[in-house]
Amino acid sequence: LPGLHVFAIAFALEVSVGKTNTVMALNNSNVLLPCTFTTCIGFQDLVFTWYFNSTELVADPASLPLQIYHGKIKNKASEPTVIQHNPRVEFVGSTTKKDNNISIVLNNVEFSDAGKYTCHVKNPKEKNAQHNATIFLTVVHKMVETDNTVTLIIVGVVGGLIGLLILFMLIKRVVLFIIKKMQDGKKECLVSSSGNDNTENGLAGSKAEQKAPPKA
Repeated sequence: LPGLHVFAIAFALEVSVGKTNTVMALNNSNVLLPCTFTTCIGFQDLVFTWYFNSTELVADPASLPLQIYHGKIKNKASEPTVIQHNPRVEFVGSTTKKDNNISIVLNNVEFSDAGKYTCHVKNPKEKNAQHNATIFLTVVHKMVETDNTVTLIIVGVVGGLIGLLILFMLIKRVVLFIIKKMQDGKKECLVSSSGNDNTENGLAGSKAEQKAPPKA
């Protein structure tokens, strides 16, 4: 039934390695390989395995060399017990906390350690539900500094354009203010001129006509 299918998905086991599945490490350094799992109905005798360059998720003698860490967790109140692990692999997670962290650290990485690392989880309490997530590790001789010149240029140009836009808007407001003041001044001049009653032009109705006619 569709409803039961949605219910099953909601309680499904999920495994995550974070927002990005790529990790870069310096040669001879230690690198963290993160992994967490979630399950809404809890877990019992959960088994998790870290694989290196292997797509074989079923444990068998032929794939044992590719299993770099193999652990088992009895329940939420207990930490994992190690079943098998590579000497250079260290467990750094915790399952008694909220995030169910089963991360590992690979010590003294070498160039041959570069490749695909798969974190696989199997939960018998969910009818042996299984899920996995993958991390790709790159090992380099030295870290290369990122050239941010182009980014800085773009940011500078954008910032300059924004500054010019603000300056243009300020100048526009000042010019409009000056024009408004000039127009107001012209209106005052027109009112004053109409009040002079055309005295200087000697037109009808002007003060020039009010003078007494010359005597004969």
